Amino acid sequence: MVQQLECSFQKSKITPFAEKLENPLSKQKISTLQINLGKRCNLACSHCHVDASPKRTEELSPEICQQLIAIIQKFPQIKVVDLTGGAPEMLHGFRPIVEAARETGKEVIVRSNLTIYFETGFRDIPEYCARHQVRVVASLPCYLEDNVDKMRGNGVYEKSIQALQWLNKLGYGHDPSLMLDLVYNPPLPTSEKFSLAPPQEDLEQDYKKFLKEHFDISFDNLLTITNLPIGRSKFHLEKYQLHQKYLGFLEQNFNPDTVDNLMCRNELSIDYLGNVYDCDFNQMENIPAKSTLNQKLTVTDLLKADNLDVIQEVKTANYCYGCTAGAGSSCGGALT
Repeated sequence: MVQQLECSFQKSKITPFAEKLENPLSKQKISTLQINLGKRCNLACSHCHVDASPKRTEELSPEICQQLIAIIQKFPQIKVVDLTGGAPEMLHGFRPIVEAARETGKEVIVRSNLTIYFETGFRDIPEYCARHQVRVVASLPCYLEDNVDKMRGNGVYEKSIQALQWLNKLGYGHDPSLMLDLVYNPPLPTSEKFSLAPPQEDLEQDYKKFLKEHFDISFDNLLTITNLPIGRSKFHLEKYQLHQKYLGFLEQNFNPDTVDNLMCRNELSIDYLGNVYDCDFNQMENIPAKSTLNQKLTVTDLLKADNLDVIQEVKTANYCYGCTAGAGSSCGGALT
């Protein structure tokens, strides 16, 4: 892997993230609807902030699915429908939401673990995604086998490579209408030598060179994402007594230039119960979005209001330093 920026950091008192900002983090016009379809997954990755696994059963209900389709059809301001999980492809509502979004001309993103393609009942997913021109954003936290399998489980790297080759044969990574992006996560630390992701453009070239030379794989973009200290990442940090020190490291690397581009500012994150959050991380930490009347919101409320822009200020927490450290981090990769 590319050499990473490392830092040993001792600070224990964290400045509340809201105090680091010059002004409250304001919500902008909503253009992205990110939907977490549930927590069921065929994998149980060590860095998963959703705490998804094959043992989880939570997923979207038919009622909430219909409400989400109504929102997708009702609001042309939504440009992107971003589907996550769990493994979104195996959860209720995946196909109906994909089709409703594509029928209304919206871009659809599916955040895939790639290995789902080899599970019984889901082997048509690559062809389905290609047919509907779904943008595939696939987790591949390293281009080396050992690193991937340590984070995601034995055999995951081999299946991921096979899945990427499968997608390439369908046109992904070659056809501009079939976008294929990969996601890099730094390894979880076991000491105080913390690191941010390497520069996204440089690491992308390393990924492309290695995957092309060894497996004849092509893809469009590499997205570097910081491990936020929530979910299993937080449990891991606490195990090594690193949680507060890691937060301090992220605060030390706070970059104010990232704030204008934060994904939470123009998206709504919806959970499988229909509750509304500013982002997927707040969803996992159960920090709901609030209306201008300081009320929690659901998809039912959005439909009744006939308005998606009912949130004035984004709710923040100290893990927001993860999105604003260094070059920044978002579901779309680096921010600067």
